[in-house]
Amino acid sequence: MLRTQFEEELNKLHNQFYSMGTQVSAQLNKAVRAFVSHDRELAEDVITSDEMINQLETKLETKSLEMIALQQPVSGDLRTIITVLKASSDLERMGDHVTSIAKAAINLKGEERIHEVEEDISLLGEKVKSVVDASLNAYIQGNDKRAREIADQYQTVKNMSGEIQEKILEAMKENTETITTGKDYLMTLVFLERITGYAVNLCEWIVYLKSGNIVEL
Repeated sequence: MLRTQFEEELNKLHNQFYSMGTQVSAQLNKAVRAFVSHDRELAEDVITSDEMINQLETKLETKSLEMIALQQPVSGDLRTIITVLKASSDLERMGDHVTSIAKAAINLKGEERIHEVEEDISLLGEKVKSVVDASLNAYIQGNDKRAREIADQYQTVKNMSGEIQEKILEAMKENTETITTGKDYLMTLVFLERITGYAVNLCEWIVYLKSGNIVEL
């Protein structure tokens, strides 16, 4: 394969990865909306879409391994392919947690709700989506400085989650009818934190892509 053809293949790989990331982000937005608006149909749509995200990861993995085997790339080119290979796995795991939020939305149908908590979860979901989107943009731009800044947002998400958790536990004490609901709320906080954690992983792969160093942000 000529160098220009190889570069075209690398560019396609980048674009396919970014496309997968935007799909995950869109499904995250839908899942949180379904959760706070009690929309079973929207939640089911998110669950169905998870298979598409899994297929995108498989496609990226197959193409990445094929390029490594056939082209035997070195240095920066090899880092690019490894980054896509590893980071696409992180996106797929994000998708799994998004699906778990959608399933929680279905579980809550007909249960006692805590409206203030749901408003807070909606805001947290927006924050998490903004971190995911920012990490994807930093990837496309190859901006490792921005990636480090984005990773710092993880603590903000954890702090927001912690405050919501306290509200949930207090509500569960005051009204035992909210215990079932509270459990799903608490698990949804965990899922949103984990999604943010995988966005931070993506930021770490951006730093690796630029420097060749594996770091923990």
